[in-house]
Amino acid sequence: MDDKKHFPLAFKLMVVLFSLLHCVCFSSAVSGSSGGKKGQWQLLMNNTGVVGMHMALTHHGTVILFDQTGSGRSGYGLRRRYNGTRCRSTQHDLTDWSCYAHSVEYDIPLNKVRPLRLDTDPWCSSGSFLSNGTLLQIGGYGRGSRRIRYFRSCENSRCDWRQSKTLLSHDRWYASSQILPEKDRAIVVGGRQALSYEFVPKLHSNFGSFDLPFLHQTLNRNEGGNNLYPFLHLSSDGNLFIFANRDSILFNYRQNRVVKNFPRIPGAGSRNYPSSGSSVILPLDHTNRFRKVEVMVCGGAASGAHQAAKQGRFLKGLSSCGRMVISGKTHKWNMENMPRPRLLNDLLVLPTGDILIINGARRGSAGWNNAADPSLQPYLYKPKKTLGRRFSVLKSTKIARMYHSSAILIPDGRVLVAGSNPNNKYTFRNVRYPTELRLQAFVPAYMDRQYHNTRPGNVSIHYASGTYGGRVRYGERFSVRFRLGRKPSKTVEFSAYAPPFTTHSISMNQRMLKLRCRSMVRGEGGWINATLEAPPSPNVAPSGYYMLTVVNGGIPSTSQWIRFIHA
Repeated sequence: MDDKKHFPLAFKLMVVLFSLLHCVCFSSAVSGSSGGKKGQWQLLMNNTGVVGMHMALTHHGTVILFDQTGSGRSGYGLRRRYNGTRCRSTQHDLTDWSCYAHSVEYDIPLNKVRPLRLDTDPWCSSGSFLSNGTLLQIGGYGRGSRRIRYFRSCENSRCDWRQSKTLLSHDRWYASSQILPEKDRAIVVGGRQALSYEFVPKLHSNFGSFDLPFLHQTLNRNEGGNNLYPFLHLSSDGNLFIFANRDSILFNYRQNRVVKNFPRIPGAGSRNYPSSGSSVILPLDHTNRFRKVEVMVCGGAASGAHQAAKQGRFLKGLSSCGRMVISGKTHKWNMENMPRPRLLNDLLVLPTGDILIINGARRGSAGWNNAADPSLQPYLYKPKKTLGRRFSVLKSTKIARMYHSSAILIPDGRVLVAGSNPNNKYTFRNVRYPTELRLQAFVPAYMDRQYHNTRPGNVSIHYASGTYGGRVRYGERFSVRFRLGRKPSKTVEFSAYAPPFTTHSISMNQRMLKLRCRSMVRGEGGWINATLEAPPSPNVAPSGYYMLTVVNGGIPSTSQWIRFIHA
């Protein structure tokens, strides 16, 4: 792409003592670790070329962004169509979607993008990562609504989207997907006029979709559905938690049977598209053998907000968040309030185990120009703190991130923020919230220079064979070597994070595990060797690539990639 369009900014940035250290793997933020600071914002690019409506981080350190082909002209013009014909300055070619990129790959270290090819429209689709790091991308709009696409990242920048000849059984527009414990199989749930679920790949060639009565029960036709993009979380018992509108179930997808009906989340309003709150599964912890599973739902729209927005009235969104333990026998929503109302927001698990609430608006609902009053200040939520002290307000951005924005955590600990386009075309003038092509990074307080000597550095993973870049089987031990500029804090923890596919306020498949540390030995020169234990099963951690992070007293290292696999 022409550099004048992008204005890219420069990307800145043996004697062993055998002293056995205290090795604790549960989340425990150190008091004052943020130093009272609220984080910082960086502008990385002025023009990514496409709206970051959908984003996903690959294990090669690149980020896939894509929007919709139906928007026609994007911010990244092509000299030639993918069929080889030239794009000229004619009226037809200036508006022809095939003369523009609608997907790009962003290289984090180089701070550059390159165009990717899309053959059908992935607008409002879903995604999951397979065990080899391939992004499985499902559904979309129009001719793309039954399509299955794959993106397998590579190191030579020659990889691209590949579209399968196999079709879904049903149109999947505004559906959600979750990778399953069974190797490389995902479940796809819901979608507009699709009150069912199906598997990719299919269980058997003659199987189609399966009706899901729960989606019929939660549908609100007068308000645009309010059960689209349902929240999905894989419980560590292998069952699937499904939340839609205000209700939720625990579902045995193997037997097509509802295991539990959970209580309705208190309060009015709705949480799913187009009310568009967000949800996260809190970190799973080895100290309880990963058996305690707790989910959190935050934000959403008021009752009647979708219809009111169409008439130009933007109702105040929901301030409430609910937490509920879905394992065990007793289930109750524990409610608390964010500092301000919020919808269209993203919930991300940071390496510390804290939750970042970012992007969105305070009024209205999802949809074309249906929201107002941008939420410019991120919130930090610390699950381990006492009620009433869990939320803090972070540094404000100057860029509104409304409908069709997204955010993802990257290995160095920053959060990439992209997108926002409440207009049905790329529109930069004479609208309240123009199409947004700038790429930002939110830099959490734990990355401040004052923590330089506290931050674990030079992290490397050593496998049973003694080589690097290998794979770890479930329950197997492996070693992590890192360096500290000073004596370790009393709490050193190790987390493994499954990067999500993010779109429409949902971080699909996001998952963090607090791993068991068997031992830590401190050597000369600040070097430390720790022996860790991999998760016990694919129910706890579906096979694939995870970001492994060493957290010393609440200060995380740069993450390294590790792959958990079936035996």
